[in-house]
Amino acid sequence: MTNDVDTLATALYATTDDMLKEHPDLAPWRQLVGITPRLSDAGPVTLATMRRPSNRSTRP
Repeated sequence: MTNDVDTLATALYATTDDMLKEHPDLAPWRQLVGITPRLSDAGPVTLATMRRPSNRSTRP
């Protein structure tokens, strides 16, 4: 088993995508008419979860 970030992100994406398909009530509301999104809802959730918080202060 490998413990790299790519494997973690892939597993998180797959798990989130499966969960949102099983429980569509957890996904954000979308209009029925309009442009079909290119990203699934699991994509932004994965990106937000994988984002590392910055330890830098905004103060000089």
